Amino acid sequence: MVTNSKDNNALRILMFPWLGHGHISPYLELAKKLSRKDSKIYFCSTPINLKPIKNKILDYNSIELIEFPLPSSQELPPHYHTTTGLPPHLLPALKDAFEMASPQLSNILDTITPDLLIYDIYQPWVPKLASSYKIPAVHFQTTGATAISYFYRLSMNLKTAFPSTIIHLKDIELVRMLETGGGDESDPENEQDRDRVFDSILGSVEILLIKSSREIEGKYIDCLSDFIKKKIVSVGPLVQEFVGNDQENDDVITWLSKKEPFSTVYVSFGTESFLSKKDLEELAHGLELSGVNFIWALKFPEAEKITKVEEALPQGFLERVGEKGLVLGGWVPQAKILNHSSIGGFVSHCGWSSVIESLSFGVPIIAMPLQNDQPLNARLVVEVGVGLEVEKDDKLEFGREEVARVVKEVVVEEKSRETFGKRVKELSEVLKVKADEDVDNAIKELKRLCENNLRKVE
Repeated sequence: MVTNSKDNNALRILMFPWLGHGHISPYLELAKKLSRKDSKIYFCSTPINLKPIKNKILDYNSIELIEFPLPSSQELPPHYHTTTGLPPHLLPALKDAFEMASPQLSNILDTITPDLLIYDIYQPWVPKLASSYKIPAVHFQTTGATAISYFYRLSMNLKTAFPSTIIHLKDIELVRMLETGGGDESDPENEQDRDRVFDSILGSVEILLIKSSREIEGKYIDCLSDFIKKKIVSVGPLVQEFVGNDQENDDVITWLSKKEPFSTVYVSFGTESFLSKKDLEELAHGLELSGVNFIWALKFPEAEKITKVEEALPQGFLERVGEKGLVLGGWVPQAKILNHSSIGGFVSHCGWSSVIESLSFGVPIIAMPLQNDQPLNARLVVEVGVGLEVEKDDKLEFGREEVARVVKEVVVEEKSRETFGKRVKELSEVLKVKADEDVDNAIKELKRLCENNLRKVE
């Protein structure tokens, strides 16, 4: 149900994320933060994305869910109105359907008349529509400033020097991007995607919100600001909250509690990144060779229809590792795991949310990036001194010996373990202190923007 009552003097904000879990989640966390700062939040997405959110906002009376139905078709039924479980070949169709549903957003703006619209990637049409309603629209970027500024400079062929030589894509990675279509500007779909991304950023009114902190990537925030000529406002890590005494997944926590402090690595590649069969096998052998305890959240593309994790692992792997390893399929309580005292490292694909979450909980990172911004995030991890990257071979494949070497250097070897542990703990403490300050500053900027807009309208 949509309401349009003017609650006190609360800032009324419509939040409109892209349809991927990696976008919905940080938008929801920002919505929670803003709702506690005298703001009324209207959180808008497709019904299938809103369904799991309902139980997450029971204690947030200032957040209201707004359905944004897409046109249904035989190719794109309602359960595909999300990137979760979406066959990759249907992603272009989802982006097109999202844009074609713009009249729905017009109806929503007519009904709730928000003071401000916060929008996401692939949505350059949103600030244009908001402008026609004289509503300021601000882009909220869920990827780090490091990767965005790097790709912006690369795509726009800017001659301005980049702040770091460590942060770069290797020649073979650039070649692979071209081979897989990710960087081929002659491909109309890729050129359209690039334009959607950067036009969304450039369409933001005066400022741009970013899920980050100056303590992690201050010089890249300044770099991005210089490139796009807008003020970059960090909103902090936005780590998902969890209830410490939640009884769910007791078996996982019980297993972890039997391990020594900092003796265990958590292994996860997120919800939408998947290892090849060969890389998965090399990772398994690498974990076995390292001799460390591990808890592995193992997920597969829906198309592979793997029902048991044993089917994907090397023969006899689970028997050989025994009590040293716990392999789980499906959803796992990542925040609770990272917060556990036995965790000494996070084997991660380095999606931005995973990097931020690991640093927030004070866990060093063993970086195994796969695609998109992940290699750049991995090199930022190295530059900041909170982890190491597992180097790939000349075919961009992982090897078991290299996996084992890096895991042991981060988690086992005393000197390096203490160095990484000390640095990441210091950073974690600073992030906790700065988190509320960042949100408070963001609120001030958003209110200033709305007040200026109101004066212009009047």
